[in-house]
Amino acid sequence: MSRTPSTMLELGIAAADFSLLEPSTGNTVNRSDYSGKPLLVVFSCNHCPYVLHILKQFSDYAKEYQQQGLSIVMINANDVDHYEADSPQKMVELIKEYGFTFPYLYDETQQVATAYRAACTPDLFLFDDQHKLVYRGQFDASRPGTDIPVTGEDLINATEALINNQPLSAEQIPSLGCNIKWKPGNEPDYF
Repeated sequence: MSRTPSTMLELGIAAADFSLLEPSTGNTVNRSDYSGKPLLVVFSCNHCPYVLHILKQFSDYAKEYQQQGLSIVMINANDVDHYEADSPQKMVELIKEYGFTFPYLYDETQQVATAYRAACTPDLFLFDDQHKLVYRGQFDASRPGTDIPVTGEDLINATEALINNQPLSAEQIPSLGCNIKWKPGNEPDYF
C-alpha cells in the first residue's frame, strides 16, 4: 500500500475548471454549475484502502453539509486500463453501495487531476463561494490499520468555519493515501 501525501496546493488559489462525465447518469458536470456556492472537490477511486476506510463517514458528512449549502464532487482520475477496479462501471456500483448524494465524476484524460495538483486518494480541496481554496488536507487522522476512529474532524472543522464565515487555520495536515494511478506519459512534474 503506497503512502502518498497531498501536494498542499497554495491557499487562495482559484478552483480549476472541469467538465466531466458522471457515469451513473451520463450527464456532464461543470465547475461552473456550482458558481456562488462553496465547493468541495475530492479526488478518489473505487479500490484504494485509504478511501474505503473513510467512505461511510464521508458519505454521512456529505449528506449533512450538502443540506447546509455545500456542493461536493468526487473525481476518479485513475488509469482504468491498468486498474480495472476503478472503471466507470465500478464507480456506479460504489455510488449505489454508499448512497452517494453528490456526483462521482470520471477524469479520463487526467487533466483535471493535474490542474488541481492531485497526488493521492483521497485528496480533498475545499473552496469558498468564490471558488478560492480555503482548505486542502486530510479528512481526519485515521488511517487503515490504526486504532484512530474515523471522525472527519479536520474536514468538518474547516467546513464549519467556512459556512459560519470564520477564519480557517493555515495549519493544515496533508491527506495521505494511494497515489493516483497515472497513465503512462501522464505523470505530472509536481512530485
